[in-house]
Amino acid sequence: MTRWPERVDVRDVGPRDGLQNEAPVPIAARVGLIDALARTGLARIEAVSFVRADAIPAMAGAAEVMAAIERLPGVQYSALVPNPRGAQLALEADVDAIEVVVSASETHNRKNVRRSVADSIGGIAEITTLARSADDAVPVEGIISTAFGCPYEGDVAPERVAQLAGHLIDVGCTSVSFGDTTGMATPRRVHDLLDALEAARVDITTIGLHFHDTRGTALANVLTGLERRVVRFDASIGGLGGCPYAPGASGNAVTEDLVHMLHDMGIDTGVDLDALIDCARLAQKIVGRELPSAILRAGARTRTHPS
Repeated sequence: MTRWPERVDVRDVGPRDGLQNEAPVPIAARVGLIDALARTGLARIEAVSFVRADAIPAMAGAAEVMAAIERLPGVQYSALVPNPRGAQLALEADVDAIEVVVSASETHNRKNVRRSVADSIGGIAEITTLARSADDAVPVEGIISTAFGCPYEGDVAPERVAQLAGHLIDVGCTSVSFGDTTGMATPRRVHDLLDALEAARVDITTIGLHFHDTRGTALANVLTGLERRVVRFDASIGGLGGCPYAPGASGNAVTEDLVHMLHDMGIDTGVDLDALIDCARLAQKIVGRELPSAILRAGARTRTHPS
């Protein structure tokens, strides 16, 4: 019988990764969603991104959002930054953690940020230096996108992804996560990547996994990660977000669907599922459309918090 972890850390990325794919919503609505998520018991929330407003209009006003949220004790509010300038703005806004992204695929990285992978790693080194020099050192998480496949290059060698993870750690990232950018991951691909990470002597229990449900495999991939002792996963409230390479397809794994599954397996998350479902309804109201949440459609028929 499989021995599951006793507790799993779920980070909700809806306010950033989810809403950035939507038409811009008012700052007050973004603040309200973040505050509601924090009250569910989630310990980590990806709140904002410090990017140029003309590049991603939906993320404009990041500093205003951070200034307006209710900072609950025990909740980490993180920000994605694209460059050292964004990192400096994030530090000035007193974020609890910074996230940086580099693609495992050279083609995707150049199309996404117009830089080579090597240049991106150099920029990340500058960001980690800034974060360490803050009055209170701020952790920096390195996120490797297209870790399970690239829409331009197809398969990405797991060994390349593992090597890139080592580079992120070498330049000062305090943790590493792996993103399934366009929903190409399957349990087989998850096993292949985790095998490569173990061969590179990366501690699997310290990494994070970020799955999309574009092809309906997100929860199957989470289950595979759990079997391999991964305990950190990203998801998005209501399934907010989408995939620009697969129009009409759902994007991120759904937070309430994930928490529902984990609780029924007897795995603690510290999250109140009923409160999380209320957040999904709020997210749906904010964007003005039905979201791809199975729990919103079908309801929860299991205990909402593990005893």
